[in-house]
Amino acid sequence: MTEVTYHIVEHDGGFAYKVGDVFSETFPSRQEALQAAQAAAAEQQVPGSTEGIRYQDGSGQWHDETAQGSDRPVARVAED
Repeated sequence: MTEVTYHIVEHDGGFAYKVGDVFSETFPSRQEALQAAQAAAAEQQVPGSTEGIRYQDGSGQWHDETAQGSDRPVARVAED
């Protein structure tokens, strides 16, 4: 199972949560960024519907797959 970790970091004069190299919006306090990260992590784990998807990879090849709505990552918030 895939795991996604949200990290709380100082960013742009305030605080944000970060997943990989992507930052959220900036929040005035660490506590607000933490609460937003907890809400985003909880929402990311909610099952959706199974749907067909089509995407193009880096070499220009098109792929058709079925995305299972129940295949959700484990999301956690690191409070380091």
